[in-house]
Amino acid sequence: MTSKLAIFFILLFNIGLSQNPLPLIPQPSTVEIHKGNFVLNKETVIQADAAMFETQYLHQAIKTQTGLDLKIVPTTLKPNKITLSHSVTHTNSEGYGLMVSNKNIAIYAEKSEAFFYGIQTLLQLIPSEKNNEIKVPCLLISDDPKYAWRGMHLDCARHFFSIDFIKKYIDYLAMYKFNTFHWHLTDDQGWRIEIKKYPKLTEVGAWRNGSMIGHYNEQKYDDKRYGGFYTQDQIKEIVAYAQQRHITVVPEIEMPGHAVAALAAYPQYSCTGGPFEVEKQWGVLDDVFCLKDETFSFLENILTEVIALFPSQYIHIGGDECPKTRWKNCPHCQSLIKEKGLKDEHELQSYFIQRIEKFVNTKARKIIGWDEILEGGLAPNAAVMSWRGTEGGIAAAKESHFVVMTPGSHCYFDHYQGNPKNEPLAIGGCTPVEKVYEFNPIPKELSKEESKYILGAQANVWTEYIATPEQVEYMIFPRMLALSEVLWGTSSPENYGDFEKRMIEHFAFLDKKGIHYSKAIFEITSEVMPKPGGNGVLYLLKSNQSPNGIHFTTDGTNPTEQSKVYNQPLEITTSQTIKSTYFENDRAKSNVAEQSFFIHKATSQLVSLQNPPNGNYAMGGGFTLVDGIKGDKAKFGQHWLGFSGTDLNATIDLGHKQKINRLEIGLLSSPSSWIYFPKKITFWVSEDLIKFEEVTTFSSEEIQKSNGQITVNCTKKNIQFVKVSVENFGIIPDGQPGAGNKAWLFADEIIVE
Repeated sequence: MTSKLAIFFILLFNIGLSQNPLPLIPQPSTVEIHKGNFVLNKETVIQADAAMFETQYLHQAIKTQTGLDLKIVPTTLKPNKITLSHSVTHTNSEGYGLMVSNKNIAIYAEKSEAFFYGIQTLLQLIPSEKNNEIKVPCLLISDDPKYAWRGMHLDCARHFFSIDFIKKYIDYLAMYKFNTFHWHLTDDQGWRIEIKKYPKLTEVGAWRNGSMIGHYNEQKYDDKRYGGFYTQDQIKEIVAYAQQRHITVVPEIEMPGHAVAALAAYPQYSCTGGPFEVEKQWGVLDDVFCLKDETFSFLENILTEVIALFPSQYIHIGGDECPKTRWKNCPHCQSLIKEKGLKDEHELQSYFIQRIEKFVNTKARKIIGWDEILEGGLAPNAAVMSWRGTEGGIAAAKESHFVVMTPGSHCYFDHYQGNPKNEPLAIGGCTPVEKVYEFNPIPKELSKEESKYILGAQANVWTEYIATPEQVEYMIFPRMLALSEVLWGTSSPENYGDFEKRMIEHFAFLDKKGIHYSKAIFEITSEVMPKPGGNGVLYLLKSNQSPNGIHFTTDGTNPTEQSKVYNQPLEITTSQTIKSTYFENDRAKSNVAEQSFFIHKATSQLVSLQNPPNGNYAMGGGFTLVDGIKGDKAKFGQHWLGFSGTDLNATIDLGHKQKINRLEIGLLSSPSSWIYFPKKITFWVSEDLIKFEEVTTFSSEEIQKSNGQITVNCTKKNIQFVKVSVENFGIIPDGQPGAGNKAWLFADEIIVE
């Protein structure tokens, strides 16, 4: 693609936005709105160095969205101009100033990247309309970002995306002032980068003979040959394209785990010698790189070619989810542990990471890896991406290592972003826009000095369940708008409503360009609350639009504009299904929101928990277990209480002594998400909270056989208290996703009848 065509391609996506009042994202550091407007017309000129990419970018953008073909001049004394003026306006090299008066527009900056960010802000102020005169509001902006690493990730190993789409993805990042593209290029399911010294990596490793279909839990596959890879020339093209837009491309070459695609091509670098096949299944596999000298030579040769292609300071080497099964049974690896005086296989992994780091350092680069690289001792100069929460990042920062925060709780854009019932299939979890917006990359546990090691954050887009460019767009928009403001440093969670209004203004732009995005924020949202005195729950419905636009039914039919109007919390005292829809001007504006309730003797009664649930899956605390809603086993984004490595011990006060006939609890298993059925479950009953009688215990085998839906007949009189003890699975075994980590225990409704 020629440079002019490349410029034109990106600028097709930089259509300006209407002003109501100023829908700028990310919000600038300071904005002063003045009276009047600058009138952009065919006589307006751009005063700047025509050789600058930013000048050409601005010229083409204005032409594309307004139809005005402005002249570029080196200098002029006349008014009615847009000036790119070199000036030291900020200590931050990415800082810029933007002044719009009724006579001129000026962007002040020292560095080209700062001009680029100022241009992005200006383009959001220019309405997208073909007109001879365009009004731009007078204002004064002083702006610079808080974080140095403002990233978006894309996994191209599970599903492969074309060069054209990678450029689009970079365009999207540029529009919202991201500056880092983390490109995940290798995994068990595919090797996507040409390595000239090892041609089989792409001849063999880039292709698999089928893929999982449906969710991991279903264990279904197709038999379609699937794959693709990027040539080194294409890599260079992408890197150059990103550099023009001031985006650093950070490649990820996975090691020592997630290596099956590479081992399928070169099995001699494994512990067993193979043979191997590029993996069809998502998740984590036992076969990893063996720590032979030949393996290190192999990986160093690969990294030499990678480093030559990518000028980024950091090279991502993965380091996550590396099972130790093969190492434990490998004579060579066990001999190396003894030779180096290592304690165990975890220290062996640390030895691997440190040896790779030393090599990368000889190339004047640094490594960055997922937080598992902390295990066994962190390599001296390594940076950490903290994904299993923020704990790894906190530990690394306290040891004076640089950190990029990317916790699953706020930054995993492969999670659902609305009600899973209305969303495309995803891996699980629920991360709506508002949750992204409330993220603070700097944990409160860090001191001011330690906080300096937080480089920033990024969102991760893992593509096991994202097979098309349209689905990638849907999963990143509009959540990346929220993250852009977080990383620019101007987010304000208490003023989320203001951000949401600005975000909705951007939807017109996304619609115009045919960019797919989730409209989950328009959905009717709900909240379930205890009903005082028990005997049911209160069901609250909410909409971001008119409060009187929600209509609902209780008879199983879909709502119409003639259905009942929601105006107060609904009292749910019997088992039933509520369907609701938002209407405006006699038209449905939202999907049908459907919620089924199962009301029983424990509904809304007091629940005491011995161990608190994990903060990311705490929902309504103990009330989640008696809220009348059963968790969805297929889409477990909501209504499950999650415990990481701890047991569930719940005691329910039924309010008064009564006869009970049946006890039930629902449990979830999803090993790909580290969720396991428990070791055992015990039910107890009591009249007085002092003496408990054991009803029955279920073994792990019985739990597996029931698929987690545990029911016990229990004819007892004068019972006021029910206790359920659920023992966590423990440590995840080798060969499974998350091996060596604490298993999650997920439970939903405890039913008493």
